[in-house]
Amino acid sequence: MLLALSLLCSGCAALPAVLTIVNLREYQPPPPVPKGGKRRAVAVCIPARNEEGGIAACVESVLRSELVLLEVVVADDHSTDRTAAIVQAISQRDSRVRLLEAPTLPAGWNGKQHACWIAAQNVLNGAAIETANGGSRAEVPDAPLLCFLDADVRLEPAALDRMAALLHDTGAALVSGFPQEETGMPMEWLLLPLIHFVLLGYLPLWLLRLYNSPGFAAGCGQFLLVEPESYVRSGGHSAIRHTMHDGLLLPRLLRQHGYGTRLADLTGLARCRMYHSAAATWRGLAKNATEGMAAPAAILPFTFLLGFGAVLPVPLLIVALTAKTASTSAVLFAWAAVVLSYLPRLLEVRRFRQRGVSAALHPVGVATLLVLQWYAFVRKLIGRPAAWKDRAYQAN
Repeated sequence: MLLALSLLCSGCAALPAVLTIVNLREYQPPPPVPKGGKRRAVAVCIPARNEEGGIAACVESVLRSELVLLEVVVADDHSTDRTAAIVQAISQRDSRVRLLEAPTLPAGWNGKQHACWIAAQNVLNGAAIETANGGSRAEVPDAPLLCFLDADVRLEPAALDRMAALLHDTGAALVSGFPQEETGMPMEWLLLPLIHFVLLGYLPLWLLRLYNSPGFAAGCGQFLLVEPESYVRSGGHSAIRHTMHDGLLLPRLLRQHGYGTRLADLTGLARCRMYHSAAATWRGLAKNATEGMAAPAAILPFTFLLGFGAVLPVPLLIVALTAKTASTSAVLFAWAAVVLSYLPRLLEVRRFRQRGVSAALHPVGVATLLVLQWYAFVRKLIGRPAAWKDRAYQAN
């Protein structure tokens, strides 16, 4: 029994270990742009609701972008703090910045998706393009690329230029990337680095590049750069209006319409402090969990793979080392399970500037993540809404 369990754990741990090693070669920063290249027009759309603590730093970081023709549209989503006033003050001294007051949130819309859609429509100025729901058809040759950026992201000056070049050079309709996730509280550094672990450990990224299948969709809602005509033709954020997870669902939407998407490592080009407390981290990750790992078709396979491949190896090794009847093979495979389970995290610590203590507590982090997924899944089953930014949304 102990040998069989050791074999199972080592097999489940080997999958993310091997995939991570392969994916780290695939998951690269966007390459530097040669000097003298074409300056691309980029409109950065920032949905903002009660972001007075960081909206200025976000906008100012975007304004320092180099080698792009830039405009910044901040869609204020009925903030009750000084968000609008701060953006208005910046716009008065820099004409590239515009403040847009989002209309009242319509029924069936998520607040962020609505703010992104309104900002995009404002940038495109009502240009008529055939959409996923029908309508008139026209080209928008001069429309800028649309960059949807969360208000807690800080960009480096070369980020937009390099990502725009990646989109152009690959022929993709959308490119996305994960910034460096800054963490402070234990719940943050315990859970947020697992974003990279799950992404690189369970999605073959070369298939994302080779095939446009929606099943290989991946992205990060903190940074999405999309070609405007593809965005509007697919329906953009209006087609995922009721969802919480545009980082996954917008790339999936574009792939459903036959467009390609790509993923890049933005660790050195952007940074983000997503949450500032344990409660906010829990609520923030739980709010869209059922559109990812906690989806009905995914939660059991992920529980099996992560449970046996990341949570159980350490206690299994302790049992194997202390059990008098444990065979040498059982002990060796238990050791292999532990080494393989930790290998991806050790490779990711330096690459993505993560805390070593997070990797050391990898089994605890994964166990916490699984509890969070089941918490979100059960809430969905019993019809409990997800609360975010003082709004309640029915779990999708």
